[in-house]
Amino acid sequence: MLHAVIMAGGSGTRFWPESRGHRPKQLLPITGGDSMLAETVGRLQPLVPPERTWIVTNAQQVEGVRKACPKLPVSNILVEPCARNTAPCVGLAAAVVHAADPDAIMAVLPADHAISPKEEFQRSLLAGAEAASTDGAFVTFGIPPTYPATGYGYIQSAGLAGTHEGLDCFMVDSFREKPDKPTAEAFLAEGGYFWNAGIFVWSTATILAAIRTHMEDLAVGLDGIVPTIGTDGFQAAVDKAYPGFPSVPVDIGIMEKVDGVQVLSTPYRWSDVGSWKALYDEVEHDEHGNAGIFAAGGSLLAEDSKGILAYSSEPQIIAVLGMEDVVVVRTADAILVAPRDRSEEVKTFVERLRAEGREDVL
Repeated sequence: MLHAVIMAGGSGTRFWPESRGHRPKQLLPITGGDSMLAETVGRLQPLVPPERTWIVTNAQQVEGVRKACPKLPVSNILVEPCARNTAPCVGLAAAVVHAADPDAIMAVLPADHAISPKEEFQRSLLAGAEAASTDGAFVTFGIPPTYPATGYGYIQSAGLAGTHEGLDCFMVDSFREKPDKPTAEAFLAEGGYFWNAGIFVWSTATILAAIRTHMEDLAVGLDGIVPTIGTDGFQAAVDKAYPGFPSVPVDIGIMEKVDGVQVLSTPYRWSDVGSWKALYDEVEHDEHGNAGIFAAGGSLLAEDSKGILAYSSEPQIIAVLGMEDVVVVRTADAILVAPRDRSEEVKTFVERLRAEGREDVL
């Protein structure tokens, strides 16, 4: 059966001051509706019901995850005691899902992406599952690029591997790191490149075998956890083993080393919503290019202004006069005002406040 694993442990520092350690981007109504995590879980249903949906998070965020996803069994929330990047996250989830369902196909996806329409996303999951179950392949999702983005990694495709649910799957030639603009422009001119969405599908047996081959330290650590799955000793075993796991992304630890990697060309609109600027690009604007997001009520009053993004998760009026291309974010204890094209730099404030010991606003 198809299971889904949602990675929900990120800190979302580029969304400060709204994003905090205990309430990061994925737990916020960033796009103005439910929290991004709740929207991600909802996007899976009914294809993947709550009992086959798993979330990996950290101890600081686990209570927020439970509140955001009340229909999920508590045992389906896996808690990392410390950050060790995505390979250990995937390995832990794969071990738990495999114990529950040895024939499982496992989709792995971030908690904080904006994807629409839901029906096309589910079609891609079915296509990825078919490819992974038929060929024992490692399937990654590729987004056909619409502009020469420098903030995404790229996947270079080779020949057609197959067609599933009407969607083409290509063999992967190589993974490419985030390029500079001339390189990104060359990728688009050449063709055959996709944005790397960070979404994967494989069987649990396939990924666990790959971990044993290419990440032996992680495999040995998981061997110590597996006997405790489903027992009262499970979390203690995870807490003991996790600090010793290598901190490696699954892309580098596994995907760049194995054969049989395929990239599925996805049919939906996608954004990782990685910054206030990216959020502005996702939401609707008025005739002056202004956008206000007020999940709890409020409004933007813009006079002689254009290209404004105003955000507050509490009832609030934000008034902007005579400004262009500015982000204004209001919280109970902080206000951010920044040029929209520099909004990704807000993580420097997080670093500065942390150095000053201001954990009260982090």
